Amino acid sequence: MVILGEKIRNLREERNYTLSDLSDKAGLSISYLSEIERGAKRPSIKTIDKIANALNVSRNMLVDIGGDKLKISMGDKIRMIREEKELTLGALAVKVGISPSYLSEIERESVHPAVNTIKMIANALDISVSTIMLSHESTIGLKLRSIREDQGLTQSDLANKANISAGLVGQIENGRVQPSLKTLESVADVLGVSPCYFVLDNDSLEEMLPSFSPELRKLLMDGNVQSVLRLVCNLKEEELKFILNFIQLFKRSKVTTFQNE
Repeated sequence: MVILGEKIRNLREERNYTLSDLSDKAGLSISYLSEIERGAKRPSIKTIDKIANALNVSRNMLVDIGGDKLKISMGDKIRMIREEKELTLGALAVKVGISPSYLSEIERESVHPAVNTIKMIANALDISVSTIMLSHESTIGLKLRSIREDQGLTQSDLANKANISAGLVGQIENGRVQPSLKTLESVADVLGVSPCYFVLDNDSLEEMLPSFSPELRKLLMDGNVQSVLRLVCNLKEEELKFILNFIQLFKRSKVTTFQNE
């Protein structure tokens, strides 16, 4: 999330506020406010809100906007949720089991934590991993990085085994590119999982289940149905197309037989 220091200064000057005036209204020190305006400091969400309230504008006017949504990084999101829950860096670090300095680096985007660390932070904040990762890494990238690290493979190790470049692995994990089905199949084969593992969003499924009818939920809980779904998830693209075509052919032949009778 990029703070528009120049925008803050322009709004302040439009209102004929001095740095001292705005610092009093926002409850911030003059030196800290000056650093924010010069882009030398990255204030917290709470601080941005204080400045916005003092200037009588919305927070959106003080930050860089992509489309209609704020560009909030993973570190900013962790810091925002931590502050909303009134946790200090030290308090959250203790709950997570990491040092306050390391947590501070994560919030400032100075380091890229392991997936297990992200999971521990999510648990400590009592939120889902997807809440933290939203707009930061794609579901595919997060899952790829998680299972790669679980198997003790570096990006280069995986790239060599899957016959792709290490740079591509990094781009997929960071959500910068969406892999082709062929690439996904190669990576899945190396990691010993189905390509479906990367595209099925477990968090979304949990959110959708309450909206399902009792009949559909009962059907999904059936052991035979789950067995079929597991088999389908292990199919490759060509195999899945063949099965779908067979089902369509079977249904058409069944209708034809019924009409002839």
